[in-house]
Amino acid sequence: MKMKIHWRLALLTLIFLLGMAARDLYASSAEPLGYTTERTMPTITQQLVRLPSQGITERPSPSDWIAEERIKVSPTKVEIDLTGLQRPIQWATFTDTNSMDPVIDAGANAIEFVPRNEDDIGQGDIVSYLSAYAQGPVIHRVVEKGTDEEGTYYILKGDNNPQPDPGKVRFSQIQRVVLAIIY
Repeated sequence: MKMKIHWRLALLTLIFLLGMAARDLYASSAEPLGYTTERTMPTITQQLVRLPSQGITERPSPSDWIAEERIKVSPTKVEIDLTGLQRPIQWATFTDTNSMDPVIDAGANAIEFVPRNEDDIGQGDIVSYLSAYAQGPVIHRVVEKGTDEEGTYYILKGDNNPQPDPGKVRFSQIQRVVLAIIY
């Protein structure tokens, strides 16, 4: 009788160990699960916090026009001292075209300034400009700034558009540069 119990116990232990081995073998070769486990956590963290050396491309950001010390925040208001900017400031609202999603969408407002010259506009800046291909101003990001036989030009693209806007944009077409977006 004792022999039967030991034999059954050994058989159950063997089945249990084979099950664990099969699980480990499957887990090491299978695709990650659709939910988080301790085993997949480092993979998720690596995907969320990737370094430039891991394939993330640095993209030009808008120019920094307002020094931190010129911004005052209190519990009930925000004050931005723009006296040092020395450029005309304007308020802007946007049409919902989805071309600048998710940065600019319906309901967003912006503070813009009128640029003085080509140096006021850099790659990464968001500008409003007049295009022969649209009615009214277009608000898109500068993805390239260059010079050709006609002078300085800009290539613009909506963040949500697959292709850049047609044609080279000249300084004379640019109306304003986005300084701040307020949601």
